[in-house]
Amino acid sequence: MTTDPEQPPIGRLSDATYEAPDGSEIRLLAGEPQSATAASLCEATLRPHATSRPVWHERVEEIWFFLEGEGEVWRCPPETDPTSVKPVAVKPGDALVIPPRWYFQFRSTTDRPLRFLCYTAPPWPGPDEARPAPHGGLGPPTV
Repeated sequence: MTTDPEQPPIGRLSDATYEAPDGSEIRLLAGEPQSATAASLCEATLRPHATSRPVWHERVEEIWFFLEGEGEVWRCPPETDPTSVKPVAVKPGDALVIPPRWYFQFRSTTDRPLRFLCYTAPPWPGPDEARPAPHGGLGPPTV
């Protein structure tokens, strides 16, 4: 008689949320609890008309895929004058990269939440990975 190998648990949208260092609401979908070793996936939500706190990541790279709402994302490379960097408009179906050590900030510009999938490699190590940025490109945070 054969037995099925033990399968890692799956992540669900119904799982608990927590506040990210940037002020968005995060729901882990796949990561260490689901046996991921090379990357993690979460859903991020920023409430309507909200602006995140500006932050940067020490070593992770993120890819964002937008699902709902519309907004703007400001990304500033290291050693760049932040006033010279313009935000990009985002909407459902758009994707972008947040490289390590880039300052970034985002906001929702409509009456709908800005919701996106966030793929992180290596897997998200914890809240100490995100550091406050000395400035952002979208004005004061509202979260």
